[in-house]
Amino acid sequence: MTNSAIPFQNIDWSNVTRTQHKGESGTAFWQTLQLPGLRIRLVEYSAGYMADHWCELGHIVHCLDGEVTNELKDGSSSILSKGMSYVVSDQMSSHRSTTQNGVKLLIIDGDFLSNKKD
Repeated sequence: MTNSAIPFQNIDWSNVTRTQHKGESGTAFWQTLQLPGLRIRLVEYSAGYMADHWCELGHIVHCLDGEVTNELKDGSSSILSKGMSYVVSDQMSSHRSTTQNGVKLLIIDGDFLSNKKD
């Protein structure tokens, strides 16, 4: 395992570049901080957003504002609203996000969510 020690730092999100990602419908806006083995994103989905793919990656997701529906490929779904979080490891589900009215999320993912055994 590589050393991925992260020194103390503040993140001023107003200084982090915002990128646009089209969904099947709507748009996602990401502000991304990439560190060794760790990605931290502030993500906003526009009203009417639906992801354009099924995701297999692990995430820790915290809802800062709004509401998002997390659909699983097995047909189940759950709603995440302000103040709620979910966590999943890599390769543990096929999931995608949709929102009717928009949502703002803090999403953390990285090597620590790998489901691979060394």
